[in-house]
Amino acid sequence: MSDSLKKRIEELDRKLDSIREERDKLNSEARKWAEKRNSVHEHMKMLRTEAVNLKEKRDTLNAQVRELKNLREKANSQRKEIRAQILKMKEKIDVLLEKKPPRTMRDLQSEMEKIEWKIQTTPLPLEEEKLLVDQVKTLEVQLTVYRQAQKLKEGITELKTRERELEAEAKLYHEKLSELAEQSQKSHEERLELLDKAHSLQAEADSAHQNFLEIKGQAQGFHEKYMELYGQVKSLRGELSRLEEEKQAKRQLELRKEVKEKAGEKLKRGEKLTWEEFKILTEKGTLKKSRKQN
Repeated sequence: MSDSLKKRIEELDRKLDSIREERDKLNSEARKWAEKRNSVHEHMKMLRTEAVNLKEKRDTLNAQVRELKNLREKANSQRKEIRAQILKMKEKIDVLLEKKPPRTMRDLQSEMEKIEWKIQTTPLPLEEEKLLVDQVKTLEVQLTVYRQAQKLKEGITELKTRERELEAEAKLYHEKLSELAEQSQKSHEERLELLDKAHSLQAEADSAHQNFLEIKGQAQGFHEKYMELYGQVKSLRGELSRLEEEKQAKRQLELRKEVKEKAGEKLKRGEKLTWEEFKILTEKGTLKKSRKQN
């Protein structure tokens, strides 16, 4: 019985070693898949962080683009207002030029200066002086047309200067916002590319996780089988130990009986007993009985 138990235990031990080896191998493979999954997740996290940073950068650029667009539109709006003012002033000039006297402004100015000089330097009769003053007034009225037209032209020149300044500002705003809009679009494309990569990695991470679960499940199956066999081996070892103890106890009893019989014979012969023989014979009064019989 003991030999058959030992053989069974040895057989189960070999199976346990094989199962433990396969279980550990599967657990090692599962850990590798878990590490790959975690590594992919970490890469995905990094990509998504970069994507968030790019979105923040794009939002900032878009805000700057909107501000520049507003400035450009404001400059263009002011240009339109100035252009409208210039057109109105040109219309006024056209109206004034229709009232323009036949003589040039220089002729009128020269004649008026001569008359004023004459009035200031030459003693004149009252009637003649009054006549010259009236002539100056008439010339002044005629010169007013030219002066108003000249003032309008000067105003147009100033407005055109401001118009060119606004045009340069609008162009500068447009160039800057175009540059920022290009950067924004580039950031957007880079962000989409990162998100696509993260999406692709998600499938890889899911696959790695699925492999981890499958292999971990297989390892768990081997572990359960291992624990089942381990329980059987433990039970068989307990049974073998019990049988060995029973065998040992039986052997001890046989040895004690043998010693007891030999000691009894020595006692009958009057021979000296060993301490061990003496102890065995004194158990349960065996020595006393033997002495009485003697």
